[in-house]
Amino acid sequence: MAATELRGVVGPGPAAIAAPGGGGTGPPVVGGGSGRGDSGPGSGAALGTVAAAAAGGPGPGAGGVAAAGPTPAPPAGGSGGSGAGGSGSAREGWLFKWTNYIKGYQRRWFVLSNGLLSYYRSKAEMRHTCRGTINLATANITVEDSCNFIISNGGAQTYHLKASSEVERQRWVTALELAKAKAVKMLAESDESGDEEAVSQTDKTELQNTLRTLSSKVEDLSTCNDLIAKHGTALQRSLSELESLRLPAESNEKIKQVNERATLFRITSNAMINACRDFLMLAQTHSKKWQKSLQYERDQRIRLEETLEQLAKQHNHLERAFRGATVLPANTPGSAGSGKDQCCSGKGDMSDEDDENEFFDAPEIITMPENLGHKRTGSNISGASSDISLDEQYKHQLEETKKEKRTRIPYKPNYSLNLWSIMKNCIGKELSKIPMPVNFNEPLSMLQRLTEDLEYHELLDRAAKCENSLEQLCYVAAFTVSSYSTTVFRTSKPFNPLLGETFELDRLEENGYRSLCEQVSHHPPAAAHHAESKNGWTLRQEIKITSKFRGKYLSIMPLGSIHCIFHATGHHYTWKKVTTTVHNIIVGKLWIDQSGEIDIVNHKTGDKCNLKFVPYSYFSRDVARKVTGEVTDPSGKVHFALLGTWDEKMDCFKVQPVVGENGGDARQRGHEAEESRVMLWKRNPLPKNAENMYYFSELALTLNAWESGTAPTDSRLRPDQRLMENGRWDEANAEKQRLEEKQRLSRKKREAEAMKATEDGTPYDPYKALWFERKKDPVTKELTHIYRGGYWECKEKQDWTSCPDIF
Repeated sequence: MAATELRGVVGPGPAAIAAPGGGGTGPPVVGGGSGRGDSGPGSGAALGTVAAAAAGGPGPGAGGVAAAGPTPAPPAGGSGGSGAGGSGSAREGWLFKWTNYIKGYQRRWFVLSNGLLSYYRSKAEMRHTCRGTINLATANITVEDSCNFIISNGGAQTYHLKASSEVERQRWVTALELAKAKAVKMLAESDESGDEEAVSQTDKTELQNTLRTLSSKVEDLSTCNDLIAKHGTALQRSLSELESLRLPAESNEKIKQVNERATLFRITSNAMINACRDFLMLAQTHSKKWQKSLQYERDQRIRLEETLEQLAKQHNHLERAFRGATVLPANTPGSAGSGKDQCCSGKGDMSDEDDENEFFDAPEIITMPENLGHKRTGSNISGASSDISLDEQYKHQLEETKKEKRTRIPYKPNYSLNLWSIMKNCIGKELSKIPMPVNFNEPLSMLQRLTEDLEYHELLDRAAKCENSLEQLCYVAAFTVSSYSTTVFRTSKPFNPLLGETFELDRLEENGYRSLCEQVSHHPPAAAHHAESKNGWTLRQEIKITSKFRGKYLSIMPLGSIHCIFHATGHHYTWKKVTTTVHNIIVGKLWIDQSGEIDIVNHKTGDKCNLKFVPYSYFSRDVARKVTGEVTDPSGKVHFALLGTWDEKMDCFKVQPVVGENGGDARQRGHEAEESRVMLWKRNPLPKNAENMYYFSELALTLNAWESGTAPTDSRLRPDQRLMENGRWDEANAEKQRLEEKQRLSRKKREAEAMKATEDGTPYDPYKALWFERKKDPVTKELTHIYRGGYWECKEKQDWTSCPDIF
């Protein structure tokens, strides 16, 4: 019997496998059946388990995968599920799904196909409306009892399901497990576009499987402890009995020697048993803590999602009630949206859902019919309401000369979008990893938005003429603040540039500067920018954008340093950007705020300027979007005070020290400093009808205008962005998917080449930017991309042979 027990511990040997199905009710094994002793399929624990070996009796029922004999037919009135091809990887039928405490379990039609489990209210509904879908590749399947089981993807989606019988439940669980294994395998074989979220979910599943394996090994260890103690006691007892027998003297010596060794073995075994017991107690204690922490986080996430969904529904009902209680005049072609523009502040309209909108367990397929009204725009004026058609506008913009900059773009079309169906599963994710339709975008890329920092380049021109380094720092600070003025109304998202995409802005003749941007990294997204002016300054930066969707708001955190060098004096300034927050993502009117501090440092003289962007507060009496600053010398003495707002203007005050009451210096009072006020910067007014053109400034309206002679990688030539600008959003979405798929294939090709080079032992050069070189910055000592030169020379020769094909 002892030998049988030891075999059961080491592995399911012949004795364990041949154990007949008994009526024992041993504890269930993790990942096994329900622990029952009957011989139904999957209902018993696994064969030859440690639990059965420790009990010293026969193994549990012959269930699980080893079940033999024909599968029982489903009872009358069952779910009626049917396998596909006999593989068990596809199935459909009726199941009961838990909805809420009022309605309880409701009968739903479930379909398992291609690793996805979808459900509908009826079989006929499969043609038009899917109520929810869960990806099994990232899901956990848990059996509760004889008929109930749970499918969850870690908190975002959880289905509590009930089958009509235990047999039917086991059929579904088997089909789901097979489909999950197939989906995980397919996910590993085909990398989906660098969407690391799917990979991370798979890693979580593997981690949970590893924890289950460790748990079973800990149980084996516990059983080994019991067996060692049991057999050690029996061995000691047998040796004591041998000593009591009358044997020759030589045998007594051998028995004594064996007894000593047995005693030593028992001491060692006891020490191991104690250590194992301590390990087991510690593991169990920490395991409970981890489980509680994980469950708490999941509960918090679920509560947050339920709260957001409820808020969205309440907002929807309030808007319906408002529309029912208010009689609005019909818009005529000549005055479309005029009433709304009069009562709107111009910062974006309130969110509005369709009357028949429903919030389901998973995002629906997004459809954008051309005849529906856009609920998220700042105006209800459609592209068709303009004086000329979109094609004529596009032809007109191609005919514009370089010197005659365009002053308008096609008006923003009106398209509807179910915002909640996209955003509900994006909480906590990075924005660059969420596939977004162009409905959220504006027809500019991130490279063009980065170039918009140069809108108030005159501030740097004036700074280059300053002889006093402290006065020069004031103008640099004003330029830093001015770069945020374009964001106050711009609630749309720019296009994420493709790897290798570029954007040039040649204003050398008109304004004395020219600028070049290049996307130098895809994950994390990073763009390098270099601008030089014949007025005596150079601006360069590398910005990495990280963003998080927090439910109520979206945080955008730019990383990287900005450098400004003045040629005449050699003054070198550096600073970083503050955090941008987009509020009311789900409910209410979108609005943007900037918050944080910026330290501008002159690395040649040691002068500093500290700018504070005050976050908006409902209870504060200060003016909204307030910015304050102080310009100090290397000793910390304040020379200038800055005051203003990041969306309107910035003023400068000269600080004159006065003698204090105790003989020390005191700062000049505010009303006395009013005489020294100098307006450093004031925002330019927006163009006429800017609310219908994405609130673009005069510079932004010209950025995407077609120009001849640019590189084939220029953002102006990006087809999805051009289609969106011209109001063809359906075509733009399709083109956007094509470009992203092309980028994925290029990435896979580079990874394959790198892997092959590693196997062959040959050197392999990773991706390198075309116009920028990654090296250590001599001032900040950071690794950054610095312009290597050659772009404008290639443009003059029209030699673009080195440019990749990305469009």
